[in-house]
Amino acid sequence: MSGGVDSAVAALLLRRAGFDVHGLYMSNWDDDDDYCTGAQDYQDARASAAELGIPLHRVSFAEAYRQRVFDYFLGEYRAGRTPNPDVLCNREIKFGVCLDYAARLGGRRFATGHYARLEQRADGPLLLKARDADKDQSYFLHGVERRHFEHVLFPLGELGKTEVRGLAREAGLPVFDKPDSTGICFIGERPFREFLARYIPTTPGEIVTEDGDVVGRHRGLAFYTLGQRGGLEIGGRAGGREDAWYVAAKDLANNRLVAVQGHDHPLLVSRALATGPCNWLVQPAGLEFASQIKVRYRQADQACRATVRAGGAIDVRFEQPQRAVTPGQFAVLYDGERCLGGGVIEATTAH
Repeated sequence: MSGGVDSAVAALLLRRAGFDVHGLYMSNWDDDDDYCTGAQDYQDARASAAELGIPLHRVSFAEAYRQRVFDYFLGEYRAGRTPNPDVLCNREIKFGVCLDYAARLGGRRFATGHYARLEQRADGPLLLKARDADKDQSYFLHGVERRHFEHVLFPLGELGKTEVRGLAREAGLPVFDKPDSTGICFIGERPFREFLARYIPTTPGEIVTEDGDVVGRHRGLAFYTLGQRGGLEIGGRAGGREDAWYVAAKDLANNRLVAVQGHDHPLLVSRALATGPCNWLVQPAGLEFASQIKVRYRQADQACRATVRAGGAIDVRFEQPQRAVTPGQFAVLYDGERCLGGGVIEATTAH
C-alpha cells in the first residue's frame, strides 16, 4: 500500500473477495526534505488500512533501492542515456525484495494497485494489458521475471480510474480524491535538473547544428533527452528559420549537444532499433516475428518486425518511422493484449 487510492481500492476489493488482507508499506528513499512525500504517504496508508480494518506493516528497502535502481539510474545518465527507473523498481524492488519480504510475513498472494491483468495458465502466467487502455501499466511490468507473477493479483485490471475513485468514495476511504503521484518516485515534484546536479557534475559544452555550427551552450549532456524542445535557450539566428529547436543527438566524445530545427527533422526519426538482452514473458515462436511495440509509456502500439539476436537481444524494424526513440528507455513488445517482454534500447538507425 503506497498511500494512494489505487492500492487502497485493491485492498478493498480483496477484502470483499474474502481474502485475509494485510497491507505492506515500503519506503525506498530516505531523504527528508520538502519534496519527499514519504511521511504523508505512510499516514495516508495507515488511514486507509484503519478504515479497512486490516493490519499495516512497514519496511524500508532504501539500501536495496540505491544499489539496484538508483546506481543504475545515475550510470545511465553518465553514459548519455535516459533511463526509466520505474521499470527497474518493479523488477528489483516491488516484485523482487518486497515480494520476498511479503512471503516471509506469511503472505500466499501478493497484490498491487497496478492497472494490468494476469492470466494464470498451466504453462505459466501471461501479463495482459489493463481493460482501461489509458491507465494500462503493463509497460512498466514487462521486466519482471515471469515466475514472480505466479502468485500475484492485480485487482484493478478490469477497472478504470473513475470507477476506482468511485469505489473509494463509497467505501469512505480517505484517499478517494488524493491526486495521482507524478514523476520519478525518488525525485517527486522537485526540479529534475537541480536533483540530478547533486549527483552528476555539470559539464557545460557547445550546442551545435547537424553541420557543426555553434548555436548555444548546454549545461551538461546528462540534463537533456532526445526530442526535448524546452530549455535549449537558442536565440534567433540572422537569416535563419524560426522553427523550434529540438535535441537530436549527444556527442559524448566532444561534449556536444546536437540540435535541429523542426518537429519532424530527419535526425529525430528512426526506422529501426537494437536492444540489450530482453526479459521474455512469452518466448518468441521463432527468430523473426511480427509484433507491436511501445518505445515509451502511453505510446500507441506500433507495428514492427523483430529479429532475435544471440543472448536474447532483438533488432526491431518499424512499419512506420518513429520519432525521438531514446537509448536507455525500454522497447516493449506486444501481441495484441499480451505483453511479450522487452529490453533496453541500445541504439537506433535512421534507415
